[in-house]
Parts: sequence; C-alpha cells; structure tokens
Amino acid sequence: MKLLFLSLILTLAFGSLVQTNAQTAQTIKVLVGKQKKASHSKITVKFASLIEDSRCPDDANCIQAGNARIKVTVSKPGSNPITFEANTNLGAKGNVYEGYAIYLTSLTPVPKLNVRLNRNAYTATFSVSRLSR
Repeated sequence: MKLLFLSLILTLAFGSLVQTNAQTAQTIKVLVGKQKKASHSKITVKFASLIEDSRCPDDANCIQAGNARIKVTVSKPGSNPITFEANTNLGAKGNVYEGYAIYLTSLTPVPKLNVRLNRNAYTATFSVSRLSR
C-alpha cells in the first residue's frame, strides 16, 4: 500500500515536468497562392492551393457541414520544406514541422447559396506555435 501511494505521489510530482505543451500560438492569415512568415519564428507558411470546398453554404440547412481541403507548404531556412493537406472539418487540420505546430483554424469566404466564389479570393488562417518539452 505504501509503495502504491509513493508511486502515485512520484507520478504526480514528476509527470508535469515531462509534459509536452505548446507555447502561445501566433495567428497568421495567408491568401491563396501567397506565403507569410510567422514573426516569432523563421517558419514560412504558404497557402499553395484550394483543393476542394464542399462546405455547407452559410445560408443553407445541410445534413453535414462538409469540408474544405487546401494544400500547404511550410519551410524554414536551412531545412527541406514539406507540403501537406489541411482540412476545415474532416481529416488532418495541420502538421508539425521543425518543432512547430501549424494548424488551419479557418478558411474564408464561406460558401453561400447561388453565389460563385472566386477561387483566388480565399484566405486561410493558421495557428503557428512552438512545441516545447
């Protein structure tokens, strides 16, 4: 019983020291086809392209929310860039690169009924945060 109690105390005391967490995230907005550097890092995020947008129009009643999928390229000087897909609802929303977590938090504009959206007017909002131990 004493051993179990001691193990529990040690786990609680030292478990928080090994915990991995993210520091305060920076929010950046990037137009399709453009790139932007996160100011607190050397990470550059490029919104390479819109792959699909099947989200439910803002002024409609849908059974499912739908999904938008974009292609993202992330780079840092002296490192090989990576390209990945990020989704608004279904699937992966981001990736980890060179100790940073990069996640898609929103994509605008939101579709509307009977309105054709300009594929060159999309803006992706990303959260970029440094991972630490």
